[in-house]
Amino acid sequence: MSLIVQKFGGSSVADAACIRRVAGIIADTYRAGSELVVVLSAQGDTTDELVEKAAEISKRPSKREMDMLLSTGEQISISLMAMCLEGMGIPAVSLTGWQVGMKTNSDYSNARIKGVGEERIRKELGRGKVVLVAGFQGMNRSGDITTLGRGGSDTSAVAIASALYADKCQIFTDVDGVYTADPRKVKTAKKLDEITYDEMLELASLGAQVLHPRSVELAKKHHMQLEVLSSFTAKPGTIVKEVTKNVETMAVTGVTKDTETVLFALVGLENKPGKAFQIFRLLSNAKVNVDVILQSIGRGDKKDISFTVPKKDAERVEKTLMDYKEVLGFDQIDMNTGVAKVSIVGAGMVSTPGTAARMFEALTDAKVNIDMISTSEICISVLVSAEDADRAMNAIHEKFFREE
Repeated sequence: MSLIVQKFGGSSVADAACIRRVAGIIADTYRAGSELVVVLSAQGDTTDELVEKAAEISKRPSKREMDMLLSTGEQISISLMAMCLEGMGIPAVSLTGWQVGMKTNSDYSNARIKGVGEERIRKELGRGKVVLVAGFQGMNRSGDITTLGRGGSDTSAVAIASALYADKCQIFTDVDGVYTADPRKVKTAKKLDEITYDEMLELASLGAQVLHPRSVELAKKHHMQLEVLSSFTAKPGTIVKEVTKNVETMAVTGVTKDTETVLFALVGLENKPGKAFQIFRLLSNAKVNVDVILQSIGRGDKKDISFTVPKKDAERVEKTLMDYKEVLGFDQIDMNTGVAKVSIVGAGMVSTPGTAARMFEALTDAKVNIDMISTSEICISVLVSAEDADRAMNAIHEKFFREE
C-alpha cells in the first residue's frame, strides 16, 4: 500500500463547493487503496481577514499573539474537510500542527521546522483514516503555537512526506503546474512537464508563487519528488526532481518578476575597509535578507553602496541604518520602492554561451533600462522600473521561448 501526502492551497478550499470538490479528489485517492495524509491551508482570504482583524485591535500586535490568531484559519479548513469526508463515508480525523508533533524554533511568524512526530499520524493511518493536518503551523519548545510564514503549508506537507518516507507528495494549487512565466501576465507561457529542484528554488525565491522556497529546499534535502498540479482540473502536473531531460535542451527554464523589492542606496560612505561588513552585519542581526548588492568605485574618500531587500523589511532597514548613521558614516539614504526584479532561470545556462547577451538584447529592443544586474550559475536578475516589469518579462520570454 502506497503512502501519499497531498496539500491543498487556500483557493482550493475557499468555499463549500471547493471543499466538496477537493473531498472528491481525496476520496478517489483513498478508495484506490492508498494511505493518505492531507495538509490544508486556510480558506481563501481567511489569513488576510485575520490580519485585518488584528489591525482593528492593535497597531503593533506581538508576533506570538499573531501566530495564535493566524493558526485558526487552517484549523477551520481541516475540521470542515473532516466533516465533508465523513459525510461521504470516508473515515477522517483532523489534527493541528502541535497534535502531529510539528516542532519548530521560536521565530514567531517565520518559524523553521526542527522535526515532525510520526506516532500520532501513523496511529490514525493504522486505523484506516485519512489524516487531515493543519498546515503552516507548529509548536516551539515552550509549547507555544508558531507559524511558518506565508506559503508555509507547502513546507508542512514536504516535512511530513519526508518524515513518513511517503511514496508521493502532491501540491495542489489553482494552476495546473509550473509555467515558463506567470500565465496571467505572459499569454505565451508554457507549462513544464518537469523542473529541477535548483531551478524551482530560484524561481520560487525570485517571485514565482507556485511553491514556497523552503518547501523546495526541504524536498531537495530529502530527495522527495514533488508534483505540482491543479485541484480544478484532472490534468497531469509538473514534476519537481533532481535531474530533468530539459537540462541539455533548454538554456532557460523560466522568467519571473518580483515587485516586492526595495532599492536602498547609502550615499557618501567613507571609502575605507570594513564599511560593507558593518552595514550587512547590522542587517543580518536585524534578520533582513539582502539580495542584489552594488558598490560604486570610490571617489576620493567617498563611495556609495546600493542593495535590494524585501519590501516588508524596508521600514526596519531604514530605521536600523539611521540608528547607526554616525557609526557607518554616510551622508544620506535613498530608498526607491518603484523597482522590480526580473530574472531568468535555467540549469542549462551553465553550458550555453550568450544567454546574458540575449536577455539584454530583449530588454534593449523593449526599451527597458537596467538599473542593476546580478548573476549566478543558473540565474540572471536585473533591476528595472516597476512600470516596465511586465513589458520586460514578456520581451525576455519571447526571446527565449519563441523558437523552443
